[in-house]
Amino acid sequence: MPSLKDLVDFCDLRTKRMEVSDFPGAFNGLQLANDGSVSKIGASVDAGLEPFLGAVEANVDFLIVHHGLFWNPPIPLTGTAYQKIKLCLEGNLSLYGSHLPLDMHPEIGNNAILAKKLALEPEGTFLDYEGMDIGLLAKCSLARDELKERIAKLFPVGFHAMEFGSKKPERIAILTGSGSSAVQKILDAGSDTFITGELKQQHYNLAQELNLNLYACGHYATETYGVDALAREAAQKFGIPYQFIETGCPL
Repeated sequence: MPSLKDLVDFCDLRTKRMEVSDFPGAFNGLQLANDGSVSKIGASVDAGLEPFLGAVEANVDFLIVHHGLFWNPPIPLTGTAYQKIKLCLEGNLSLYGSHLPLDMHPEIGNNAILAKKLALEPEGTFLDYEGMDIGLLAKCSLARDELKERIAKLFPVGFHAMEFGSKKPERIAILTGSGSSAVQKILDAGSDTFITGELKQQHYNLAQELNLNLYACGHYATETYGVDALAREAAQKFGIPYQFIETGCPL
């Protein structure tokens, strides 16, 4: 049975945690320890009370999440925040968070896995943040209708298409999670077609005005891939069971 340190070291190395800056206040890596041993790995998108309950019920003692406990500003450990920590401590549940490292990773990142599932070939990056490009650019040989059909099949819940751009896009911009900061950047990246998780109402107007194809697939749904891939690799390496803790978030 691997130690907690074994799992943390593996995840730190695989995600290149120390090489990736994240948003202010975000903390990647081990966020909550347990008694030091791990018998089952879990993964979930969010560090929420329901995922924690599901993990404890499933006897998970090392949970990998995309949206961790710590952001800016910090919150007092009262109310549900206290309940979450209490549940983890009583259930011997350790928590590992990986945000931007699991968005932009070229192999197990959310962007890369989404491109692969759509049979798109990565060819570059875009959207600079702290000297790193956090978005993915991919070649496309599909007509827009076929691309839309593939996306809709992959994301049957909460999918929205705004199509005012090319009917045969040659380059696709991908940014999982929130795409608000990227919409006006994709033209500079040589693309008029953008696949993301979450957009805002005004982006429909921008799609019309800038002749863009925008596909919003759900923040949660587009960010299940990275934690799942990392957890599966860790479980295989250390020969212990793994379970994805689903919450059914439609947003």
